[in-house]
Amino acid sequence: MGFLNNLFGKKEKKQDELTSFLPQEIYEAGVLELQDIIAPSALKITPKELNLGEKIVRTFFVISYPRFLTESWFAPVINLDKVFNVSIFVHPIDTAKILKTFQKKVAEVQSQINDRERRGLVRDPVLDTAYQDLEGLRDNLQQAQEKLFDVGLYITIYANNEEELNKFESEIKSILESRLIYVKPALFQQEQAYKSVLPIATDLLEIHSKLNSSPLSSIFPFVSFDLTSDKGILYGINRHNSSLVIFDRFSLENYNSVTFAKAGAGKSYATKLEILRSLMFDIDVMVIDPEKEYEFLAEAAGGKSFSISLNSDSHLNPFDLPVPREDESSANVLRSNIINLVGLFRLMLGGLTQEEDAIVDRAIAETYALKDITPDSDFSNIEPPLLSDFELVLTGMKGAESVVQKLSKYTRGTWAGFLNKSTNIDIDHKFIVFSIRDMEDELKPVAMYLITHHIWNAVRKNLKKRLLVIDEAWWMMKSEDTASFLFSMAKRGRKYYLGLATITQDVDDFLRSPYGQPIVTNSSIQILLKQSPTAVDNLQKMFNLTDEEKFLLIESDVGEGMFFVGSKHVAIKIYASYTEDQIMTSDPSQILAIRKAKQEYNVANGLMG
Repeated sequence: MGFLNNLFGKKEKKQDELTSFLPQEIYEAGVLELQDIIAPSALKITPKELNLGEKIVRTFFVISYPRFLTESWFAPVINLDKVFNVSIFVHPIDTAKILKTFQKKVAEVQSQINDRERRGLVRDPVLDTAYQDLEGLRDNLQQAQEKLFDVGLYITIYANNEEELNKFESEIKSILESRLIYVKPALFQQEQAYKSVLPIATDLLEIHSKLNSSPLSSIFPFVSFDLTSDKGILYGINRHNSSLVIFDRFSLENYNSVTFAKAGAGKSYATKLEILRSLMFDIDVMVIDPEKEYEFLAEAAGGKSFSISLNSDSHLNPFDLPVPREDESSANVLRSNIINLVGLFRLMLGGLTQEEDAIVDRAIAETYALKDITPDSDFSNIEPPLLSDFELVLTGMKGAESVVQKLSKYTRGTWAGFLNKSTNIDIDHKFIVFSIRDMEDELKPVAMYLITHHIWNAVRKNLKKRLLVIDEAWWMMKSEDTASFLFSMAKRGRKYYLGLATITQDVDDFLRSPYGQPIVTNSSIQILLKQSPTAVDNLQKMFNLTDEEKFLLIESDVGEGMFFVGSKHVAIKIYASYTEDQIMTSDPSQILAIRKAKQEYNVANGLMG
């Protein structure tokens, strides 16, 4: 009886254990692991391919190579814009063992050659070539100049249906066979072949060819299209192969760039990044900033920021004259300045008739003469005239009444004080920002022309590596005079070591100007970031973009796009470090967070003090 009780007691205990264990097993059975997530919904293995979920997969292996492999022969395959996997297995072979095999093989080939000679047969070029190759390779192995490897090269392609798969297979075969490289599908070994291509470094297929070091190096897979140089600044990351897009604009045929992007696509951010990195290479940077986005960057980088507006304390005198360089004459400098001033007045006064144009031209020369400034003067020790002096000269000229009336707005009217004062800005700094955010929209083109004219005079004064950034350049393209001056700077800047970076979000306004396309073609670097569907068609025509590249620009994220240098271009992603990002961001939420953190830091320091 006690035995039965013990027996039943044990059974009850086991039942309790089972009852308590079942929920744990049920829980564990429902837990998802990594392989459950990445595994396909279904798998079907056939002799020639795999059905992997909704995709059809086929794997090939290389069975034959030519006698010589050219450099980057694998690049056309790597650069195919398709989904496929490549695995390269390299198994070193012991040199001592292979030398013994080579000795036997050389003896066999030599024996065949001698046998043919004894029999009086014609020389066999195949045997002679094989003998020379074997002897040459044996010498290189013996001298440790080469090593021998068993190399397996496997390619797995994917498609949605069999027709698409066969078409992709033909494309790869035609590329490789044109180079005398032959591939075969892994018949009845598709499962092992697919596992060999997975990133687990397991060679289950084990179909190898023997290659020595030189031809093996030609299979190096990281040979996709890239745009990089051995010096310069980092513009971003190549989205195709994650290589670095590094360039020095001052090593190209000209030093100019254009950047097109829709609002909020990251064009100013990318430009700030270039500015920050350029400063580290001892490049002077000047910026015309229409939205006061660069002020914080200038403060952080130890630069100077000037606000140009009707109520600003910063002034530029359009009649300033640069000191001529050694290879320039005072007469040429004066004449060039008069021509530029005529363009400025044409812009200020809303256009001039031919008679008014001639009057203004003569009046500018007489205004300079009023201050004893002639083509023979020494410009290093002069006091330039002001706009009121120019008005005074015009007042005494016949037929200048309408010009004087229009000009009065800038000397005595609403816009007085903007141009009628002596220059009090010193731009002899590494980093200068001219902000025109507070300037009335009607006067922004005038302000941009005036600033670029002042910068141009400074650039001509002494030779130095400089970068001029003009943000929202479409403002300057609205007038023919400002657009013409901008184009002139783009063409002539190289002589004075000046790089011109034009940035715009209004692509149509920029390209509508007769000077828009010439400025683009005179820019060695072109950057296209995210575009709106309405503007991308014009860019497609100008840059000869494919439909895929066009849609890439439409669907790009912030800071993504395309980077052009000459005839080459790549997809690019702009990257910045955390510190760079904090300095350059124009995201309002980030700016507010930075300001809040700064205030809290100041308060904390005050309490601590």
